[in-house]
Amino acid sequence: MKKLNRQKLICIPYDYSKNKIHHTLIILFCFITTFSFGQNTDSIQKNRLHIMNQIAAKVKNHYIFKDIAIQTDSLLRQKNIQDKFALLDNKDFAKQLTTYLKSVTKDKHFFIKYIGNTQVNSKVPNDKEQQKIYNYLNSLENYGFESVKRLEGNIGYINYKGFAEPKSSEIAMAAAMNFVANTNSLIIDLRENKGGDGNTLLQFCSYFFKVKTKLYDTYFRNTDHSTEDWTKNKVLGLKYLNKPIYILTSGTTFSAGEGLSYFLQSYNLAKVIGEQTGGAANPVDHFIIDNQFLVLIPSGKITATLTKNSWEQLGVTPDIIVSKEKAFTNTYCMALNELLKNSSKTELKEEEIRELIKSLEKDL
Repeated sequence: MKKLNRQKLICIPYDYSKNKIHHTLIILFCFITTFSFGQNTDSIQKNRLHIMNQIAAKVKNHYIFKDIAIQTDSLLRQKNIQDKFALLDNKDFAKQLTTYLKSVTKDKHFFIKYIGNTQVNSKVPNDKEQQKIYNYLNSLENYGFESVKRLEGNIGYINYKGFAEPKSSEIAMAAAMNFVANTNSLIIDLRENKGGDGNTLLQFCSYFFKVKTKLYDTYFRNTDHSTEDWTKNKVLGLKYLNKPIYILTSGTTFSAGEGLSYFLQSYNLAKVIGEQTGGAANPVDHFIIDNQFLVLIPSGKITATLTKNSWEQLGVTPDIIVSKEKAFTNTYCMALNELLKNSSKTELKEEEIRELIKSLEKDL
């Protein structure tokens, strides 16, 4: 399976050149400035037209839904549409075109970012070198694992913000899962998770499935090819099985973050608490346009084995809908009440658990 989304976007800084205009007469300076501005405006418009046509072609050839791809290609080539973007600076152009593409396609995975101009003679990193850069940057954020705790009542908590590349992140993932292995239940906080690598989604899901399970198929329109996507029998850390799992979501939980929620909820392995998620399921390909713009285009379609559907444009609907601000406290109380219901053994006495619940409920 191709990646659902890049965890990091590598920005190449723009190399600003110094352009000095020497003049002796004010009137001559004004003439030169006006003339240069006219040339620059014309150059920007031609370059913008060239870039938009390239993006339109990429959308037409790679976007997963062919009919929408053809319509979007046609829209991007219309003069009245191109004129709206003609004189924007590069960052605004990328931002506004991203918004436009998301609007006309209803697909939240479209993304354009201005990454500056690379030097003509500079060495462009190959895929292996580029992945090494991504891995290093992701290591600075512990591969998405923001924090792992054991809460009072022997309840595990993992704050997970993004799915980095699976091989580089598997040790951090195993460490997190090993830390919570002896807890009575587990809260996985995905409220700030913006997605990432689809293979890491499968790797994380594998910790909660006892046997190898086919979760979904992915169809890629540009190659007319489908892949089967399975969990793994073996993982580096300890699996977390036959225990209550709670997943926290928000309106900005996105892509692979939604995937973890969707699959564990679908197989009745977890309860989802929080807000409806963003609704972006389909994997993307990335393209570099004129060494200036990174363009992400959804190129595949996910179909879940169990539901015959996905969370694309729908999002994941929580089992219990609460604001993201109250999701943690609500879930913690729920987990503690479950301990009382099942007479689970913890470091706390029953009365201490009840007192803790009362204390937490004051914030609800």
